[in-house]
Amino acid sequence: MSEAPLLAVGDLDAFYGDFQALFGLSMEVRPGEAIAVIGANGAGKSTLLKTIAGLLPARPEAIVFGGTPIGGMPAHAVAARGIALVPEGRGLFSSLSVEENLMIGGQLNRSGPWNLQRIYQLFPGLAERRHLPSTALSGGQQQMVAIARGLMSNPKLLLCDEISLGLAPIVVREIYARLPAILAEGISLILVEQDVVQALKATQRVYCLQEGRVALTGAAKDLTHEAIAAAYFGV
Repeated sequence: MSEAPLLAVGDLDAFYGDFQALFGLSMEVRPGEAIAVIGANGAGKSTLLKTIAGLLPARPEAIVFGGTPIGGMPAHAVAARGIALVPEGRGLFSSLSVEENLMIGGQLNRSGPWNLQRIYQLFPGLAERRHLPSTALSGGQQQMVAIARGLMSNPKLLLCDEISLGLAPIVVREIYARLPAILAEGISLILVEQDVVQALKATQRVYCLQEGRVALTGAAKDLTHEAIAAAYFGV
């Protein structure tokens, strides 16, 4: 008997006012699994993460986490259940230091492996800059803070939205090199990413979205570049 999914999204619609961004979307994530969500700009990738995280409304049964319907729950209640969002643009508090930003992530007091000591082992450069304001850091370092803040809540599911956006390739590789250590703790991951090559390397399965619908899904190792390109651009 196969293991029950940690997250099951079924027939999910999402709206910004009268504008519909997702159409009957379904996906699942199993415990400890890393999933990539790819697609062109406007395909609905960020909308999917925001809806899972409770930032956009949804029918309760359209999003089931750990066997419990959570669609439409407020974001703080979703976070308390063990879902952390690393948003596009990082969303750091510019008036706070690196360590203060991290401590905000730990305010839920969920038990788990991640604390300041473990974070600074994973990202040694942050330990050296712990008392600096987040605005004094490079873009790559700020992205590390955003990921680390999410980990500080000890989530069961980490949602990462465009973690390579605007970063130099060498910095992207440095960040991606940390993902295996994160996944080794049993966390499940949904990775929204424009860098398809990086996404395929880092995950087991892929969902390609096109105009708010799933255009292609499969094991990352099995999908051809031709199939991905066709689903990505809708050709």
